[in-house]
Amino acid sequence: MNLGRTAKLVAQAFDAALVEAGGTLPVWLTLLSVKSSELANQRELAGMIGIQGATLTHHLNAMEAQGLLTRRRDPVNRRVHLVELTERGEALFETLRQAALVFDKRLRKGLPDERLAEFAQVLAALRKNVEG
Repeated sequence: MNLGRTAKLVAQAFDAALVEAGGTLPVWLTLLSVKSSELANQRELAGMIGIQGATLTHHLNAMEAQGLLTRRRDPVNRRVHLVELTERGEALFETLRQAALVFDKRLRKGLPDERLAEFAQVLAALRKNVEG
C-alpha cells in the first residue's frame, strides 16, 4: 500500500510539474519516445509508452493538430505511419525535459547515490517478482 500511495503521489506531482511547463504526462511520454527512436512507427510508440494503439492515435491526432509532430506513411510499408517531431515539438520537448530534470532533482533531494542505486535494485526485484 505504501508503494502504491507513494507512486500515485509522485505521479500526480510530476504531472502537475509538466502541466505547469505547458504539457501533460501523455504528451511528455510521446515526445520522449519519438525523440529517443528514429522515425518510430505508431505500434512501436504505443509499446514504448505502454498504452493501446487507439489511445496513442487519440494523442497523436491532438499533438499533430497542435503542430507538435507529423505522421507520414513508411515508403517500405504503406500500412505503417512514421512519426517525427516538428520544430514546435522539439521546443516543447526541451521545455518539458527541463521541467522533468527540475522535478527529478527535487524528488531526489537529500538521497545519496548509494541509496538511490539500492532503491532501483529493490524496484527491479519487485517488478521481477510480479512479472513472474
